Amino acid sequence: MRIATWNVNSIRARVARTVEFAVREDIDVLLMQEIKCKPEQFPYGPFEEAGYHVEAHGLNQWNGVAIASRDPMTDVEHAFTGMPGFKKGYDGSDAPQEARALGATVGGMKLWSLYVPNGRSLDDPHYFYKLEWLEALRGYTADTLAATPDLALALGGDFNIAPTDEDNGDPGIVEGVTTHVSPPERAAFQALLDAGLSDAVRPIIPTGYTYWDYQRLKFPRNEGLRIDFILGSRAFTDSVASAGIHRNERKGEIPSDHVPVAVTLDLDGPDDDDRPMIF
Repeated sequence: MRIATWNVNSIRARVARTVEFAVREDIDVLLMQEIKCKPEQFPYGPFEEAGYHVEAHGLNQWNGVAIASRDPMTDVEHAFTGMPGFKKGYDGSDAPQEARALGATVGGMKLWSLYVPNGRSLDDPHYFYKLEWLEALRGYTADTLAATPDLALALGGDFNIAPTDEDNGDPGIVEGVTTHVSPPERAAFQALLDAGLSDAVRPIIPTGYTYWDYQRLKFPRNEGLRIDFILGSRAFTDSVASAGIHRNERKGEIPSDHVPVAVTLDLDGPDDDDRPMIF
């Protein structure tokens, strides 16, 4: 089984190349972020023609997440337990939730498509919302794996964090000045790992970026960030046979500023140790 995550940066603008990628790369489950549309606006047709079921969660022209799966999805959720909301200028604890999380069970695995809040700036309320959101995600993860330690759980998506210095090749992203690399954000990412997850891709693909800003020739200069991840429980990552960061998807006509990250699962168990890596 092949699972990929991709911040598509508007599915209506990029539906053709998104479906083309899924079919060409034999993706069984595609976790999408920043679909930027309501469910009734989602372009289901091309996915369904390619053999995919689709679940979409969006509230307006911002944010939004979706999952396309060849196998049926069950237990669909539009938020994880404790997920906070956000509304600019709102001080209450019951702010409306944004469309940033979509979970579903596929083939016995619990998969989440997540679009972690950006943070905007270190003194912006959105930054503190981001940290609160990540803490709630950590709590959900820890509680879920404590209750079902053998669950194959995967959190895939745009985490808007470059967890190590090696994940930051953008000279404009500076610790103490900008988001994505601040110690609290990196600590929140590490807390997810400490809750029972591990990066399913890094052991196979230790370097490489997943995002390049459209401005200032960031892509040709390879001034990117590694901020898109598939984090899995032990039951999930033990089945990972190969992985890839599909850098070429940043090229061509109207590309997203992110590229897909994919893993291949050997659900029957490894036959040998000479399995190919997928790039």
